[in-house]
Amino acid sequence: MADRLSALDASFLYLEEPTTPMHVGGVAVFQRPRADFAYDRLVELVEQRLTLVPRYRQKVVPVPGRLARPVWVDDPDFDVTYHVRRSALPRPGSDRQLHELVARLMSRPLDHARPLWEIYLVEGLAKNRTAVITKTHQALVDGVGTIDIAQVILDSSPATPPPAEDLWMPQPQPSALQLVADAVTDAVQRPGELVENVRSAAMDAATTVRKVVGAVGGVASALRTAARPAPDSPLNVRISPQRRFAVARTRLDDYRAVRAAHGGTVNDVVLAVLSGALRNWLLSRGEAVTARTTIRAMAPMSVRDTEAAAGTGGRPALVGGRVSAYLVDLPVGEPNPVVRLHHVSHAMRAHQESGQSVAADALVRVSGFAPPTLHALGARAANSFSRRIFNLVVTNVPGPQVPLYATGARMVEMFPVVPLAKNQALAIGVTSYDGGVYYGLNADRDAMSDVDVLAGMVQESVEELVGTVSG
Repeated sequence: MADRLSALDASFLYLEEPTTPMHVGGVAVFQRPRADFAYDRLVELVEQRLTLVPRYRQKVVPVPGRLARPVWVDDPDFDVTYHVRRSALPRPGSDRQLHELVARLMSRPLDHARPLWEIYLVEGLAKNRTAVITKTHQALVDGVGTIDIAQVILDSSPATPPPAEDLWMPQPQPSALQLVADAVTDAVQRPGELVENVRSAAMDAATTVRKVVGAVGGVASALRTAARPAPDSPLNVRISPQRRFAVARTRLDDYRAVRAAHGGTVNDVVLAVLSGALRNWLLSRGEAVTARTTIRAMAPMSVRDTEAAAGTGGRPALVGGRVSAYLVDLPVGEPNPVVRLHHVSHAMRAHQESGQSVAADALVRVSGFAPPTLHALGARAANSFSRRIFNLVVTNVPGPQVPLYATGARMVEMFPVVPLAKNQALAIGVTSYDGGVYYGLNADRDAMSDVDVLAGMVQESVEELVGTVSG
């Protein structure tokens, strides 16, 4: 019997609309080695690593009449060169041109008739650099059985390990009759399944929240927050299918210095930085900002799930195994940067004291590069909740503080691309890596023409906090 999509995975397919494609992305920038970062070498590397993520050779097949959720089946026409693509910027390509390419690629939905992922090798970037852009559908990444493709193509040294044996042969695709027969069998064994499968996609996603995503971190405080609708914000508007993308580059030592001087965690400092940047952005637009003004963020975080970790059967898995969505009201009305940080630390303390949070040092011990997968899981968790209760998604994932490589090329930067939810014009992903903290701002093209301004204000907000550190 074919492997059936979970209710949560299926909901991401059902809820996908032209304005809200449900893929998560990443932009990795590499310093080209002397041997060059050739397209053929990347194709070869990806093909070698697919044995670690067999789902990436499978496509989604619907069941006739929607008698059951769709199933994963091997793609008999799988062609790695369809998924690993080549692009180029006019030399010398600028960062602005790269970000425009990212925005255009992220605007395009993935082809549901094929395995739900793509990788682009971008050549021609100035300063002897090459970029790799990844797109992975949220239905594909669960963090236990399947991780993001960006996690498996990176190595801890320039030398690429020898490839694993891979004698993959596609299993025959089940016929329509077999799919119906399997659905009937499931319905007999689990009668509730049939009722659930004929519900609307919206109802399917809503019921999944309780069954799959689990408890929100800091349950009591989160429920009090969720009981109030999110505040009005220019971030919550009807969005278009097109995107803009901007980045901010900062240094991890600055966050550690602020944490040492004022307390809290590095994650608290990140949220305080964003509070300051959003405050200045609202003021630059002439928006009314009072002492009580807030912007509510959905901030997914890794939590412990021993059952998930124990049940992986040797497959790739993440420390923690589960991402829980946490609501926090960012104090954008507070003019004092240190007070903003204290407000954020107080709001996040309930999650930290729950005993379920996974420390940064535990996450970075994950084999490979976990942040792409954790950003995907964060987007999954956030998209399972009503967008009426938060204004934007902020995913912050600590990464390793040592260099990583692909086909001998050193990765120098990594920017997440978190998908937009319906009627939300901005999503922010943050990743720390090798001494840097990198922000990726994915925004609606029409509603956020000034996303580059906001990205610059992120750097200014860091400087403002660092300026409060004596000595």
